[in-house]
Amino acid sequence: MNLDDRLESMIGDEGFKVPGLGVIIYKDGREIYSKFLGRRRIDLNLPVTRDTRFRVASISKMFTIFSIMKLVESGKISLDENVEEYLNFRLRNPNDPNRKITIRMLASHISSLCDGKIYSIPPEFSVREFFEPNGKFFDNGIHFASNFDFEYCNLNYGILGTIIESVTHERFDLYQKNLFKQLDIAAEYLPGNLSPDEFENLGTIYRKDQFGNWIGKIDDYHGIQLARDSVQLQNPYAEDFQGIYSLENYQIGTNATIFSPAGGLRISFNELSHVLEMLINEGIYRDRIILTAESLNQMFKSNWIYDPQIQNGNPYGVIQNYGLGTYFVDGKSDARVCRNHEIDLIGHTGSAFGLLSGMFLIPNTRDGFIYMMNGEAIEEDVDPRSLGEFSLNYIWEEKIMDSICEFLIQK
Repeated sequence: MNLDDRLESMIGDEGFKVPGLGVIIYKDGREIYSKFLGRRRIDLNLPVTRDTRFRVASISKMFTIFSIMKLVESGKISLDENVEEYLNFRLRNPNDPNRKITIRMLASHISSLCDGKIYSIPPEFSVREFFEPNGKFFDNGIHFASNFDFEYCNLNYGILGTIIESVTHERFDLYQKNLFKQLDIAAEYLPGNLSPDEFENLGTIYRKDQFGNWIGKIDDYHGIQLARDSVQLQNPYAEDFQGIYSLENYQIGTNATIFSPAGGLRISFNELSHVLEMLINEGIYRDRIILTAESLNQMFKSNWIYDPQIQNGNPYGVIQNYGLGTYFVDGKSDARVCRNHEIDLIGHTGSAFGLLSGMFLIPNTRDGFIYMMNGEAIEEDVDPRSLGEFSLNYIWEEKIMDSICEFLIQK
């Protein structure tokens, strides 16, 4: 089958099918293919288009690191400085309190912090109350590993967002607009702050209920937009609703977890293509220097590589190494995404509430791609059909990325 047919075969209501998806592919530095299929909102039968935006999940981490690296470039922070220099509270592993935690360690998930029951800390509390051993909520969700090996932890990025606020004295989501403006994008962390047109293009993320019905798990607003400067918090581990909060009294530099710097960015396919173009062009987007080549090299360089002999961490599915908001996919490993060819990748996937996404480059080329899918008809891990056929990836990830890589090889 050609790429069109392979993608169209993924649209549906059962098995590995998804409600909607989109793909954009670059070859030799220019866009050569795009396809948008299915529905962004099932209730109104609204189609997925190039301007459809979804909550992109962990690709958001790359955007947090973009801003971190810009602050490094300007000399305002250092990757290897003790993060306590930028925060108003003590952050040390109680198992090893003499060892500092750095921005590099947070960004590459080797800080020893672990996600627990809490994903986004409610705005009325500060991260200090959560992360200090004597804090009010320390035992109810935040904990540390016994060592500083790799442990994929979304709250690392909540701390990075809080550092950005402390250093810039701007609210995290508002500071990010400096980056977005340079990239000609209108992405948002708060759906209530989207313009009416942008909100109209916001898609819902779905999963099936026990009766086989698609249920909106995130951004299912039925056309009613949240109030401006309000956040809706959910726990992706239990997928339970935690409430809507106004940011009227929010104190900058205390708790950027509420914006979900790890996964909460709402962005369109078209806007993601601007970012991919910037990465392909070594930090330059349409003659604007967004990041230096050195900053990108820092992002792409692995700070942790899994060693099965000493088991130096907990590999998160196919993540067997990690840089700063990115990881490398070895085309010969069980993390590979192409069945019949050895294709290496660098970038990041996203997975939350039923959404699956990815933004990747092929090293030493000017090729890359992005994709987003907004639902799963079967449960990840629970249903054996969700498992990949030739790798540790999910079946959806295998199907879409194998199709893309075969297409690129033929070009």
